[in-house]
Amino acid sequence: MPIPVTCPSCHTRFQVGDQHAGKTGPCPKCKNPIKIPEKSDEVVIHAPETEAGAKDATGKNVLKPIKRKETKFSLNITLVTVGLVVLSVGVAWILGRTDLGDNQIWVLAGGAILLGPMLAYAGYTFLRDDELGVFDTNSAIVRSAACGLVYALLWGVYIFLGTQIFGDESFEQGLEMVQIVGLGAVAMGIGTFAAFVSFDFEPITGFFHYMLYLLVTILLRAVMGLPFIPGLLFGE
Repeated sequence: MPIPVTCPSCHTRFQVGDQHAGKTGPCPKCKNPIKIPEKSDEVVIHAPETEAGAKDATGKNVLKPIKRKETKFSLNITLVTVGLVVLSVGVAWILGRTDLGDNQIWVLAGGAILLGPMLAYAGYTFLRDDELGVFDTNSAIVRSAACGLVYALLWGVYIFLGTQIFGDESFEQGLEMVQIVGLGAVAMGIGTFAAFVSFDFEPITGFFHYMLYLLVTILLRAVMGLPFIPGLLFGE
């Protein structure tokens, strides 16, 4: 009979053959070592709050299974995210009415890089599946920074590919919709993969994670009076 196993590091659940009972092997996902339970071991999924067992000096049961805190919705993170977006809109509105000249490209690049990690972390807290386990705070911050920087870089990839494929003047003259869709599909594919690698998201979840960043940055471009997407010109 297969033996159910839960990795204590990443909380991945899987089954192994009973011939592996009592052995130690790597988790198929995080590669950390796992001791396979003996056939006679009983795996307790939910234990009562009042179960008997050793207690510490305060009377707390020290053998009680560790419960994961449900953090799918965090009011503090939601408020910070909304505040960040509102602040960014205000700054974008001011910048849109300021003559930035040749500095505009650097302002846009800096804003994209600054927003990337913060929106990646916010998106992770909203979209993660707590039942599959969550990353600790430090790990989540590092992963969000890496993922957010990739998201910011994708704006550069979009423009670079556009100029290489369609010509240096393509963005000033305006791209055809099919060209924008093609470049956007490349960016979305890379963004989805970045979310998958960074947070172990399913592809559809990774897509929505990238779309959060993309939609916020598109909104800020609109507030600044710029085309929603580089190369998208109306009325031409």
